[in-house]
Amino acid sequence: MNIAIAQLKLDKGDLSANIKKHLTFIDLAHSLNADSIFFPELSLTGYEPELAEKLAVKSSDSRFDVFQEMSDTKKITIGVGVPTLSETGIRISMMIFQPLQSRTFYSKQQLHEDEFPYFENGNEQILIHQKIAPAICYESLQMNHAENAAALGAEFYVASVAKSQNGIVKANIHYPAIAKKYKMPVLMSNCIGECDNFISVGFSSVWNKEGKLIDQLGNQEEGIIIFNTKTEKVTKQII
Repeated sequence: MNIAIAQLKLDKGDLSANIKKHLTFIDLAHSLNADSIFFPELSLTGYEPELAEKLAVKSSDSRFDVFQEMSDTKKITIGVGVPTLSETGIRISMMIFQPLQSRTFYSKQQLHEDEFPYFENGNEQILIHQKIAPAICYESLQMNHAENAAALGAEFYVASVAKSQNGIVKANIHYPAIAKKYKMPVLMSNCIGECDNFISVGFSSVWNKEGKLIDQLGNQEEGIIIFNTKTEKVTKQII
């Protein structure tokens, strides 16, 4: 299985422009034989909590049908970030498209205190393809989230994030530790550029199950890294 992570610069609040950019990355991943591709936290809108109420979408929003069409045609699983409406509030979600299946969602279960005024917690941890555990930013730095993922049977941990330099420093300590502890490779997809009140600095990375950094993108590059789960080798493509 080939798992891709994307690193890209997002257009603040511009859903249409970000969808088009995502499609370019999906095409690239497919051309490099990726079976799945995952994008950063809130990748379709940018990480902009103060705009969440305006930008939040319903689960059935037809603007995302193009992702299902690409998933079906190219036989690729796609995980994109978007704020979603629930019956009681707004959640930070990963919208997941799998070939010939209905779209599903994973919503961030553990919020940072700065997010409480804008979002509510998700309530269920999931596996994709019964192997891949998604995690969204802050919660991916909490040991119990990875512990629960491993208990569910996860073999790979994909962190979809929007991280500043300080966040990346923490990530470079935490992710290798959980990879080694749970024998579970970790893939981190980060964005670059302005987000809310900070700068997201990229460095999207892959660590193997021994906690060794295999490869990463830089702090200004847009591109993808594809991790082969059998050989633990990577393919990197800069856009």
